[in-house]
Amino acid sequence: MLKTNSKFIYLVIFKHLDARTTRQVNLKNEVQTAVILVGGAGLRMRPLTEDIPKCMIPLYGKPLIHWTLNWLKNYGFKHIVLGVAYRKEIIINYITENPMGMNIDFSEHTIEGETGEGFRLAIERYVNDDNFLAMNGDELTNLNLQKFAEFHLKHKPVATIAVSPMRSPFGILEIDANDIVEFKEKPILEDKLVSTGIYIFNRTISNYLPMRGAIEKTTFPLLTKNRLLKAYKLGENERWLTINSIKDLSTAEKEFALIRGL
Repeated sequence: MLKTNSKFIYLVIFKHLDARTTRQVNLKNEVQTAVILVGGAGLRMRPLTEDIPKCMIPLYGKPLIHWTLNWLKNYGFKHIVLGVAYRKEIIINYITENPMGMNIDFSEHTIEGETGEGFRLAIERYVNDDNFLAMNGDELTNLNLQKFAEFHLKHKPVATIAVSPMRSPFGILEIDANDIVEFKEKPILEDKLVSTGIYIFNRTISNYLPMRGAIEKTTFPLLTKNRLLKAYKLGENERWLTINSIKDLSTAEKEFALIRGL
């Protein structure tokens, strides 16, 4: 993060960053609504989240939610539904003052209800589209939403998950008897794919959402059994980070320019 004694220079540079991340893309399909869950308590981000929700933690002079909305706006998204719970008034006040020219609704759910309740209530209350983006509010990515949407609309599953090769949090060893013959420090495992927490849902997803609980433990396993869940693999130049810890935030600060194409 840039540090300077000049407040004027500090503000000008952040305005420049914000302007460079505003690149309009014509999204030529019917996916123009996004449901974003920003209701978690962010316990792994303490003490940063003791007084604010995780999506309001600053990254390059703006809250995380700003960069998510900026990314969506660049792809022509017009309607956003924010699922709020923990310290919801802070999010509502910020977005009300900074709507970014978008139609933004707020859907309240409980922290205990997890992603199942969060998505279910948001969809029931505010989503009329046949297909829409859904995601967690702690993701930072340059995922091409045009290609993602085209994939989903072509294959027509109930849900499509954007997936990425796993970055191992540990060093990976190759062993022959008791000898370590290869050591790779925190490599990217191309044969192991993980969910990015970014999805496109068909409206029929409502038939599979629980009253309460995590969709990762309920909805997705059910969809896989019925072959109703597709995977869209991020391209070679597409990057993704999920910000679940202070260490993740530090990584996001280092890789922000790369992800945002600055």
